[in-house]
Amino acid sequence: MERPSWAPADIDLDQPSVARVYDYYLGGSHNFAADRAFAEQVLKFMPAVAALTRSNRAFLRRAVSMLSAQGVRQFIDLGSGIPTVGNIHELVPGGKVVYVDNDPVAVAHSRAILAEVPDTAVVAADLRAPADVLTTPEVQRLIDFTQPVAFVLAAVLHFVPDEERPADIVSGYAAAGIPGSHVVLSHAGLDRPLTPAEDAAWEVYRKSPTPLILRGSDEVRKLLGDLTIVDPGVVATYDWRPDPDDETPPDGNAIGCAAVARKD
Repeated sequence: MERPSWAPADIDLDQPSVARVYDYYLGGSHNFAADRAFAEQVLKFMPAVAALTRSNRAFLRRAVSMLSAQGVRQFIDLGSGIPTVGNIHELVPGGKVVYVDNDPVAVAHSRAILAEVPDTAVVAADLRAPADVLTTPEVQRLIDFTQPVAFVLAAVLHFVPDEERPADIVSGYAAAGIPGSHVVLSHAGLDRPLTPAEDAAWEVYRKSPTPLILRGSDEVRKLLGDLTIVDPGVVATYDWRPDPDDETPPDGNAIGCAAVARKD
Protein backbone atom coordinates (compact mmCIF):
# COMPACT_ATOMS: atom_id res chain seq x y z
CA MET A 1 0.00 0.00 0.00
CA GLU A 2 1.07 3.59 -0.50
CA ARG A 3 2.68 5.00 2.63
CA PRO A 4 0.89 8.14 3.88
CA SER A 5 3.04 11.23 4.28
CA TRP A 6 2.42 11.20 8.04
CA ALA A 7 3.65 7.63 8.53
CA PRO A 8 7.29 7.23 9.63
CA ALA A 9 9.34 5.26 7.12
CA ASP A 10 10.40 2.53 9.53
CA ILE A 11 6.99 1.23 10.63
CA ASP A 12 5.37 -1.95 9.33
CA LEU A 13 2.03 -1.02 7.78
CA ASP A 14 0.90 -4.66 7.85
CA GLN A 15 0.99 -5.07 11.65
CA PRO A 16 -1.82 -3.61 13.78
CA SER A 17 -0.89 -1.30 16.65
CA VAL A 18 -2.96 -0.90 19.80
CA ALA A 19 -2.53 2.89 19.61
CA ARG A 20 -3.81 3.04 16.04
CA VAL A 21 -6.65 0.57 16.71
CA TYR A 22 -7.71 2.82 19.59
CA ASP A 23 -7.61 5.77 17.20
CA TYR A 24 -9.94 3.88 14.86
CA TYR A 25 -12.40 3.11 17.67
CA LEU A 26 -12.48 6.84 18.43
CA GLY A 27 -13.23 7.66 14.79
CA GLY A 28 -9.74 8.94 14.02
CA SER A 29 -7.98 8.82 10.67
CA HIS A 30 -4.42 7.94 11.65
CA ASN A 31 -4.63 4.19 11.21
CA PHE A 32 -3.85 1.65 8.51
CA ALA A 33 -5.72 -1.19 6.85
CA ALA A 34 -4.26 -3.72 9.30
CA ASP A 35 -5.48 -1.64 12.24
CA ARG A 36 -8.95 -1.27 10.77
CA ALA A 37 -9.21 -4.98 9.96
CA PHE A 38 -8.23 -5.88 13.52
CA ALA A 39 -10.71 -3.40 15.01
CA GLU A 40 -13.52 -4.63 12.77
CA GLN A 41 -12.93 -8.19 13.97
CA VAL A 42 -13.50 -6.99 17.53
CA LEU A 43 -16.46 -4.79 16.61
CA LYS A 44 -18.14 -7.67 14.77
CA PHE A 45 -18.54 -9.48 18.07
CA MET A 46 -18.91 -6.46 20.31
CA PRO A 47 -20.04 -3.21 18.66
CA ALA A 48 -20.14 -1.46 22.05
CA VAL A 49 -16.32 -1.32 22.11
CA ALA A 50 -16.35 1.97 20.21
CA ALA A 51 -18.71 3.55 22.76
CA LEU A 52 -16.68 2.15 25.63
CA THR A 53 -13.53 3.65 24.13
CA ARG A 54 -15.20 7.04 23.97
CA SER A 55 -16.32 6.55 27.57
CA ASN A 56 -12.71 5.97 28.59
CA ARG A 57 -11.67 9.16 26.82
CA ALA A 58 -14.45 11.03 28.63
CA PHE A 59 -13.23 9.68 31.97
CA LEU A 60 -9.76 11.00 31.18
CA ARG A 61 -11.17 14.46 30.50
CA ARG A 62 -13.11 14.46 33.78
CA ALA A 63 -10.17 13.22 35.84
CA VAL A 64 -7.70 15.70 34.36
CA SER A 65 -10.14 18.58 34.77
CA MET A 66 -10.70 17.63 38.42
CA LEU A 67 -6.98 17.52 39.17
CA SER A 68 -6.38 20.77 37.33
CA ALA A 69 -9.09 22.44 39.41
CA GLN A 70 -7.28 21.18 42.53
CA GLY A 71 -4.06 22.83 41.41
CA VAL A 72 -2.18 19.96 39.75
CA ARG A 73 -0.44 21.56 36.78
CA GLN A 74 1.95 18.82 35.62
CA PHE A 75 0.91 15.67 33.78
CA ILE A 76 2.83 12.74 32.31
CA ASP A 77 0.58 10.79 29.93
CA LEU A 78 1.99 7.27 29.66
CA GLY A 79 0.95 5.32 26.58
CA SER A 80 -0.65 8.49 25.27
CA GLY A 81 -1.46 7.10 21.81
CA ILE A 82 -2.57 9.04 18.73
CA PRO A 83 -3.42 12.69 19.43
CA THR A 84 -7.17 13.31 19.47
CA VAL A 85 -9.50 16.14 20.43
CA GLY A 86 -9.36 16.84 24.15
CA ASN A 87 -5.68 16.20 24.74
CA ILE A 88 -4.45 16.88 28.24
CA HIS A 89 -2.61 20.07 27.30
CA GLU A 90 -5.92 21.47 26.01
CA LEU A 91 -7.58 20.71 29.35
CA VAL A 92 -4.85 22.32 31.46
CA PRO A 93 -4.07 25.75 30.00
CA GLY A 94 -0.75 26.94 31.31
CA GLY A 95 0.13 23.48 32.58
CA LYS A 96 3.04 21.24 31.64
CA VAL A 97 2.40 17.97 29.83
CA VAL A 98 4.69 15.18 28.65
CA TYR A 99 3.27 12.57 26.29
CA VAL A 100 5.00 9.16 26.28
CA ASP A 101 4.46 6.37 23.76
CA ASN A 102 6.45 3.73 21.93
CA ASP A 103 4.31 3.75 18.77
CA PRO A 104 6.20 5.72 16.08
CA VAL A 105 3.00 7.06 14.51
CA ALA A 106 1.75 8.33 17.87
CA VAL A 107 5.12 9.95 18.56
CA ALA A 108 5.42 11.51 15.10
CA HIS A 109 1.93 13.01 15.23
CA SER A 110 2.29 14.25 18.76
CA ARG A 111 5.52 16.02 17.85
CA ALA A 112 3.94 17.59 14.76
CA ILE A 113 0.88 18.81 16.65
CA LEU A 114 2.82 20.10 19.64
CA ALA A 115 5.72 21.70 17.78
CA GLU A 116 4.43 25.20 18.53
CA VAL A 117 2.74 24.44 21.86
CA PRO A 118 4.74 25.69 24.85
CA ASP A 119 5.31 23.57 27.96
CA THR A 120 4.70 20.27 26.22
CA ALA A 121 7.05 17.47 25.21
CA VAL A 122 6.86 14.07 23.51
CA VAL A 123 8.97 11.10 24.57
CA ALA A 124 9.49 7.96 22.51
CA ALA A 125 9.85 5.39 25.27
CA ASP A 126 8.38 2.26 26.82
CA LEU A 127 6.23 3.10 29.84
CA ARG A 128 7.16 -0.26 31.42
CA ALA A 129 10.53 1.24 32.43
CA PRO A 130 9.66 4.13 34.78
CA ALA A 131 13.28 4.95 35.60
CA ASP A 132 14.14 5.29 31.92
CA VAL A 133 11.09 7.46 31.18
CA LEU A 134 11.59 9.73 34.18
CA THR A 135 15.24 10.42 33.35
CA THR A 136 14.70 11.36 29.71
CA PRO A 137 15.85 14.88 28.86
CA GLU A 138 12.30 15.93 27.96
CA VAL A 139 10.89 14.93 31.34
CA GLN A 140 13.81 16.38 33.25
CA ARG A 141 13.54 19.66 31.35
CA LEU A 142 9.80 20.14 31.72
CA ILE A 143 8.67 18.52 34.96
CA ASP A 144 9.47 19.98 38.37
CA PHE A 145 9.37 17.04 40.77
CA THR A 146 9.28 19.37 43.76
CA GLN A 147 5.67 20.06 42.72
CA PRO A 148 2.77 17.57 42.39
CA VAL A 149 2.63 15.50 39.21
CA ALA A 150 -0.23 13.43 37.77
CA PHE A 151 0.83 10.17 36.12
CA VAL A 152 -1.79 9.07 33.59
CA LEU A 153 -2.13 5.37 32.72
CA ALA A 154 -5.36 5.37 30.73
CA ALA A 155 -6.35 2.13 28.96
CA VAL A 156 -2.78 0.87 28.80
CA LEU A 157 -1.91 -1.43 31.73
CA HIS A 158 -4.26 -4.10 30.38
CA PHE A 159 -1.55 -4.73 27.78
CA VAL A 160 1.00 -5.46 30.53
CA PRO A 161 0.93 -9.11 31.72
CA ASP A 162 1.27 -10.08 35.37
CA GLU A 163 4.81 -11.36 34.87
CA GLU A 164 5.87 -7.81 33.95
CA ARG A 165 4.58 -6.62 37.33
CA PRO A 166 2.19 -3.79 36.43
CA ALA A 167 1.86 -2.81 40.10
CA ASP A 168 5.60 -2.11 40.16
CA ILE A 169 5.18 0.12 37.11
CA VAL A 170 2.55 2.17 38.94
CA SER A 171 4.65 2.39 42.10
CA GLY A 172 7.73 3.28 40.06
CA TYR A 173 6.03 6.40 38.80
CA ALA A 174 4.25 7.24 42.05
CA ALA A 175 7.56 7.08 43.93
CA ALA A 176 8.85 9.97 41.82
CA GLY A 177 6.03 12.28 42.89
CA ILE A 178 5.79 14.30 46.06
CA PRO A 179 2.71 14.06 48.33
CA GLY A 180 -0.21 15.55 46.43
CA SER A 181 0.79 13.76 43.24
CA HIS A 182 -1.79 11.44 41.65
CA VAL A 183 -2.17 8.40 39.41
CA VAL A 184 -5.02 8.38 36.90
CA LEU A 185 -5.82 4.81 35.85
CA SER A 186 -8.36 3.06 33.63
CA HIS A 187 -8.32 -0.62 32.76
CA ALA A 188 -10.28 -3.22 30.80
CA GLY A 189 -11.96 -5.92 32.86
CA LEU A 190 -15.10 -6.78 34.75
CA ASP A 191 -16.42 -8.44 37.88
CA ARG A 192 -18.66 -10.97 36.16
CA PRO A 193 -18.22 -13.78 33.64
CA LEU A 194 -17.73 -12.81 30.02
CA THR A 195 -20.67 -13.12 27.69
CA PRO A 196 -20.06 -15.28 24.59
CA ALA A 197 -19.76 -12.11 22.45
CA GLU A 198 -17.27 -10.53 24.87
CA ASP A 199 -15.23 -13.70 24.95
CA ALA A 200 -15.12 -13.78 21.14
CA ALA A 201 -13.95 -10.16 21.05
CA TRP A 202 -11.34 -10.88 23.71
CA GLU A 203 -10.13 -13.86 21.70
CA VAL A 204 -9.16 -11.51 18.86
CA TYR A 205 -6.80 -9.73 21.27
CA ARG A 206 -5.57 -12.97 22.86
CA LYS A 207 -4.34 -14.13 19.45
CA SER A 208 -2.64 -10.80 18.66
CA PRO A 209 0.97 -9.72 19.35
CA THR A 210 -0.40 -7.51 22.16
CA PRO A 211 -2.86 -9.64 24.16
CA LEU A 212 -5.30 -7.79 26.38
CA ILE A 213 -5.39 -8.85 30.05
CA LEU A 214 -8.74 -8.39 31.76
CA ARG A 215 -8.56 -7.52 35.46
CA GLY A 216 -11.47 -7.04 37.84
CA SER A 217 -11.89 -4.06 40.14
CA ASP A 218 -10.13 -5.77 43.08
CA GLU A 219 -7.10 -6.48 40.89
CA VAL A 220 -7.08 -2.90 39.62
CA ARG A 221 -7.28 -1.67 43.20
CA LYS A 222 -4.17 -3.70 44.02
CA LEU A 223 -2.30 -2.06 41.14
CA LEU A 224 -2.58 1.22 43.05
CA GLY A 225 -0.75 -0.18 46.06
CA ASP A 226 -0.75 2.11 49.11
CA LEU A 227 -1.99 5.17 47.23
CA THR A 228 -5.22 6.71 48.54
CA ILE A 229 -8.04 6.12 46.08
CA VAL A 230 -10.27 9.18 45.88
CA ASP A 231 -14.07 9.06 45.68
CA PRO A 232 -15.91 7.33 44.12
CA GLY A 233 -13.24 4.62 44.24
CA VAL A 234 -12.62 1.97 41.59
CA VAL A 235 -15.82 2.02 39.55
CA ALA A 236 -17.07 1.47 36.02
CA THR A 237 -15.34 3.98 33.76
CA TYR A 238 -18.53 5.83 32.90
CA ASP A 239 -19.57 5.94 36.60
CA TRP A 240 -16.48 7.87 37.68
CA ARG A 241 -17.95 11.31 38.51
CA PRO A 242 -20.23 11.16 35.45
CA ASP A 243 -21.03 14.23 33.43
CA PRO A 244 -24.50 14.33 31.84
CA ASP A 245 -22.90 15.55 28.61
CA ASP A 246 -20.67 12.46 28.31
CA GLU A 247 -21.79 9.44 26.31
CA THR A 248 -22.48 6.17 28.13
CA PRO A 249 -22.23 2.69 26.63
CA PRO A 250 -25.49 1.75 24.94
CA ASP A 251 -25.78 -1.63 26.66
CA GLY A 252 -24.98 -0.31 30.12
CA ASN A 253 -22.52 -3.12 30.79
CA ALA A 254 -19.19 -2.24 32.38
CA ILE A 255 -16.20 -3.93 30.83
CA GLY A 256 -13.74 -1.47 32.22
CA CYS A 257 -13.08 0.44 35.43
CA ALA A 258 -11.28 3.60 36.43
CA ALA A 259 -9.84 5.32 39.46
CA VAL A 260 -7.79 8.30 40.57
CA ALA A 261 -5.40 7.78 43.48
CA ARG A 262 -3.42 10.29 45.54
CA LYS A 263 0.00 10.03 47.13
CA ASP A 264 -0.24 11.23 50.73
